[in-house]
Amino acid sequence: MSNMSEKWSDLSPRMGAGVAMVVIGLGGIALGGHVFHALVALICGLMVWELVGMLRPGVRHLQLQMGALTGVAVFLSIYLPVGFALPVLLAPALIGFGQLEQNRTIYMSFTVVILLSGFGMMQVRDDLGFGWMLWLVLVVVVTDVVGYFAGRIIGGPKFWPAVSPKKTWSGTAFGWLGAAIVGMVFSINSGVGLQLIGISIAVSMASQMGDIAESGMKRKMGVKDSSNLIPGHGGLMDRFDGMLGAALFLLVIGQFIGFPPGLN
Repeated sequence: MSNMSEKWSDLSPRMGAGVAMVVIGLGGIALGGHVFHALVALICGLMVWELVGMLRPGVRHLQLQMGALTGVAVFLSIYLPVGFALPVLLAPALIGFGQLEQNRTIYMSFTVVILLSGFGMMQVRDDLGFGWMLWLVLVVVVTDVVGYFAGRIIGGPKFWPAVSPKKTWSGTAFGWLGAAIVGMVFSINSGVGLQLIGISIAVSMASQMGDIAESGMKRKMGVKDSSNLIPGHGGLMDRFDGMLGAALFLLVIGQFIGFPPGLN
C-alpha cells in the first residue's frame, strides 16, 4: 500500500498546479496582446530568478537584477524589429555570465533558452493566433499528463534513473502518442496537412528534452525544486521546462519548414 501511495504521491500537487496554470495561461492566451506579452515576460523573469537562486544561492540582489533584466528584455523584444530584438534578448545571458563566479555555462545556456522560448511563444500568439498557441500548449500538457499516467500505470524500464528516477520509457512513448492525437485533431479541424502529426510528436520530444535538461541541472546543483514560488509544488521552471523546449524548437524549425504546414 505504501508503494502505491508513493507512486501517486505527486499527483495532487501536479493536478493543483496544473489547473492553476491552465486557468492563468488560457486567460493570458485568450486576451493576447500586451497582457500575454507581460505574462510571458513575468514568467521568463521569474524563471531566471529561480535559475540564479539555484546556481548561486544566497545572492538575492543578483537574482533580482537578472530576473528583472530578463523580464524587461523579453517584453521589449516583441515590440522591436527582429534585428534589434535579438541583441536585446541575448544581453541578459551575457551580462549574467559576467556576474556569476561559477556555473556560468549552465546559466548562459538556460537563460538563452528561456529568453528565446519567451520570444517564440509571443510570436506564435501574435502571428498565428489563439488556435495555434493553444495547440502548442496542448501538445506540451498532453505529453506530460499522458506520460505521467502511462508511466505510473504501465511502468517498465526507466528512462534515465540516475537523474529522473520516476520517468519511464512507457511514459515517454505514450507522451508521443498523446501529442500525435492532438496533432491529428488540429490537422483535421484546421485544414493543414497531416504533417502536423509528425511535427506534434517532434514538439513533444522537444518538451521532454526541456524536462530532462532541467532535471539534470537540478540534480547537478543538489536541489529538488527550482524554487518554492508555488507553495508545495516547486517553482515555475519545474512547470514550464517542457514549454521551454517546445517553444524554442518551434521557433527554430518554423523558420525552415514553414509553419503551419500546408498553409504557407
